[in-house]
Amino acid sequence: MSRLPLLLSGACLLAAGTFTTISAQAQVGATLDLGTTGVGAHLVLPISPGLNGRVGLNYFKHDFTKRSGQVEYDLDGKLQTVDALLDWYPRAGGNFRVTAGVLYNDTRFDATAAPDQLGSFSLNGTRYSAADVGLLRGKVDFRKAAPYLGIGWGNALNSERGWSFGGDLGVFYQGSARVSLRSEGCVVATVLCERLARDVAAEEARLADDTSDYKVYPVLRAAVSYRF
Repeated sequence: MSRLPLLLSGACLLAAGTFTTISAQAQVGATLDLGTTGVGAHLVLPISPGLNGRVGLNYFKHDFTKRSGQVEYDLDGKLQTVDALLDWYPRAGGNFRVTAGVLYNDTRFDATAAPDQLGSFSLNGTRYSAADVGLLRGKVDFRKAAPYLGIGWGNALNSERGWSFGGDLGVFYQGSARVSLRSEGCVVATVLCERLARDVAAEEARLADDTSDYKVYPVLRAAVSYRF
């Protein structure tokens, strides 16, 4: 079960606690975002002149196929992040900002291997029939705490009450992929199943190496903001 609802509640409580430390007259902003982190929403709070805080939630459903070695995988992915960010404006009242923060990265993929046109799998150099392998399934995820650094444009708290626009350009570091891969339903002799398990482990390591190309995830998003 996803922990995002609990994390979102925690983020809201943190935002509420921060808000009580600011003047009762202080304004608050909210943004709706769209980009490489999916659809998102953030609450914007003033901390000091030239410094804002943002807390929010992003979600992106992403399905695709990826070839690793001689195996093609169908990847069913959910990119889910909760972020806590600090926006520093070098010129108080300006729109250009430098942003740093941390994301809770709940991104994960369910992987299912597809047999080739001959109805077989080539695993670690050994060919198996699909009936021998059964279902070849796995999971891919990344480190949960991911630091973020970027720049952006726009300040939801600058204008009088109303709408404004902005955007973010940056990256977060999620580290090497963590992969688990298993064969479900091997019905052949025990000796062959043991060999199959060793070959599946080799393919697991290969898939982990291939998916680790995404250690650094690019963030490009546009936002529409409203100041209350």
